[in-house]
Amino acid sequence: MKIIIVGTAYPFRGGLAAYNERLARQYISEGHNVEIITFTVQYPSILFPGKTQYSGEVQPTDIKITRIINSMNPLSWLKAGKLIKKKNADKVIFCYWMAFMAPCFGTIARMVRNKNTRTIALIHNMIPHEPTLLDNILPKYFVNAMDGFVAMAESVVADIKQFDHKNKPIAISPHPIYDHYGEAMDKSIAAMRLGLHEKISYILFFGFIREYKGLDLLLEAFADKRLREFPLKLIVAGEFYENPEPYLHLISKLKLESYVELRTLFIPDNEVRNYFSVADIVAQPYRSATQSGVSQIAYHFEKPMLVTNVGGLAEIVPHGKVGYVVNVEPKQIANALFDFYTNKRANEFIENIKIEKQKYAWSKMTAAINDLKLTN
Repeated sequence: MKIIIVGTAYPFRGGLAAYNERLARQYISEGHNVEIITFTVQYPSILFPGKTQYSGEVQPTDIKITRIINSMNPLSWLKAGKLIKKKNADKVIFCYWMAFMAPCFGTIARMVRNKNTRTIALIHNMIPHEPTLLDNILPKYFVNAMDGFVAMAESVVADIKQFDHKNKPIAISPHPIYDHYGEAMDKSIAAMRLGLHEKISYILFFGFIREYKGLDLLLEAFADKRLREFPLKLIVAGEFYENPEPYLHLISKLKLESYVELRTLFIPDNEVRNYFSVADIVAQPYRSATQSGVSQIAYHFEKPMLVTNVGGLAEIVPHGKVGYVVNVEPKQIANALFDFYTNKRANEFIENIKIEKQKYAWSKMTAAINDLKLTN
């Protein structure tokens, strides 16, 4: 098939770009002709809370990536639509994550969609974790231009149905494993690379920091006196996407300065495996979620997980098997961490992770997209 993926890709950075590029590679490995159509301008700077939108990595040479879409310029949407239409693709996959992109993606889809070229929405978030008024207005324009949808969690299906009143086909396929960060390494080597002590145990909070990710809840849990029984530290690895002062104040208030390692810059791809290799358990104390790319990095590196019972997290982290699912409450987070270290659960969880991770192959995602029962 001729497949075009519309969404974030190099030179933009982050999980969405990594996802789209990995999806393209999977389709290429299956023998298909694949191209990614991405942005010249992705966000206006006012909408981007990080330091830069751009990757510092080397440009991929194995994927054709064309930059043509300016998310704020309708003329570029028309230009992109004409370009894609000429390619006469079998499938155009729109990787959707926020309402701001709905006018752009919806316009392009209307131009390329016909009985030979089908439009499929791969939905990361239908409604974002921090919704605005636009999230009730714009998505319908995008949804109406799609022939079908693939969601990565049950909770996302319900969100799609709020806007889709024609009962278009929806498939569910979990977020595949992020397996492009290299292999795990010995903890002592990872600790040396990070300037950490290999004899210390480490809990890892990974990814950009916003209120909905619940770092404050994890800090409150980590202050539990029972956890001081262990040679234990918390690594916070990721860029602040909001004011860091409340978190720094909380660390000071809880007297955790000696127990928290702040690595609060964007973590480039070539350093990700250092953090996961040194960690014993990956904590995701989110207040809201759909699915999680962080969980799928943890699966790749075979690391136990602690997640809260929100969105689709419990669907991919079986409680007591590969980690813990707890309520959004510091005491429960602390109880789980105490149980993990007191009862030395790591080896048991890791053996189960080796089995469980097989569910999340990229071939399952491409199969879900391909098998959508699209009507004419």
